[in-house]
Amino acid sequence: MTKVKICGLTNLEDAKKAEDLGADFLGFIFFEKSPRVISPDAARDIIDNLHGGSEKVGLFLDHDINFVKNQTRLCRLDLIQLHGNEDPGYAAELSASGRRVIKSFKMKKDFDFSILDTYDMVDFFLFDTFKQGVPGGTGLIFDWEILKGKRFSKPIFLAGGLKPDNVKKAIEKVRPYAVDVASGVESEPGRKDYKLLEKLITAIKRED
Repeated sequence: MTKVKICGLTNLEDAKKAEDLGADFLGFIFFEKSPRVISPDAARDIIDNLHGGSEKVGLFLDHDINFVKNQTRLCRLDLIQLHGNEDPGYAAELSASGRRVIKSFKMKKDFDFSILDTYDMVDFFLFDTFKQGVPGGTGLIFDWEILKGKRFSKPIFLAGGLKPDNVKKAIEKVRPYAVDVASGVESEPGRKDYKLLEKLITAIKRED
């Protein structure tokens, strides 16, 4: 069954609701320019008050590597998501620190898939929508045909404009290990809409 990552969480109530509904991963964004940014202290407070089985993911974007390591320990994160231009050496150092690593890539028609071979040290690939000058959270889907017929050495997360009314189609088309959703279940940036959240997770969990 496809796993679910709910990203851009900024408060305990939303995180608990996502966990109670069956989200497998909860994502916290530490990129300062994101409308869904959360401070490390606030993220740790939320994580300390969650008691379900979901795994906690910290999203970083071209941060100093020592900042990533420190916040990963402080917040007790299970996984590190690299959402910028982090090179393989950077990813390898974090992988060696004992946390699983998700490396994201922005999809466009001329994307060079050979670059994935240089990131063999990470645990997952994440494919998101490319938009010039926007690092993520675009709310836009990309052409899933780009991934058609591709085989990957790592399990993949699919992101980019996913919401309750298109997520089943996306899963049927791409067959990802997990889907990653933020804006598609929000009432406003950083605030989840519980009806949309439930609709999305229910659609995914019933897919089989």
